[in-house]
Amino acid sequence: MPSTEAPLRLTVAALMHLTGERQADLAAGLGLNQTQISRKQAGTTAWSLSDVDRLSAHYGIPVGDLLVGVKGAPGVVSCCPRRRFFLERDHER
Repeated sequence: MPSTEAPLRLTVAALMHLTGERQADLAAGLGLNQTQISRKQAGTTAWSLSDVDRLSAHYGIPVGDLLVGVKGAPGVVSCCPRRRFFLERDHER
């Protein structure tokens, strides 16, 4: 059975790219730190089920869409590109 880790990492990377979000931004949204996000995205540390639930809530897409990969996930494509992250990040500067 194929692992869900690689598709999840690719989906998270795609969502970060679409939204303009940095690892530090995602970490803040999930209640983690940037180092934890870096390790999860590098595959050194696994994403937990609670992490996946928080990712789903953070991006507003179903858990299943996070796990099937970018090409098979309609929620990833329909996720509002560059939604609130640019505005919040620019406002903080």
